[in-house]
Amino acid sequence: MTHVSTHVLNAVTGRPAAGVAVTLTDTTGTLIAQATTDENGRVTSLTDDSLTGVYRLMFDTASYFAAQAVVGFYPEVLISFEITDPAGRYHVPLLLSPYAYSTYRGS
Repeated sequence: MTHVSTHVLNAVTGRPAAGVAVTLTDTTGTLIAQATTDENGRVTSLTDDSLTGVYRLMFDTASYFAAQAVVGFYPEVLISFEITDPAGRYHVPLLLSPYAYSTYRGS
């Protein structure tokens, strides 16, 4: 089974970004899973289904920044990634600030 997880860190405060809504879809927009980051900024498991192909994680950054009383430039962050091993673990972290973001394949 494929394991997909994420972690969001507020790069301005250096703290986990709790309360960020995260959606996992396939390339047609079909919903696979929805979750919200916990107090540690993590979603430990979005799916344990067997997946292969290209998928998208969408982070609702507008709502997160509004709750922090911060104006941001990116209302959402969309990360496309490819699952090549249906038995693999795919951790997709997001480093977030109001005017920039970055991501990488985590472990």
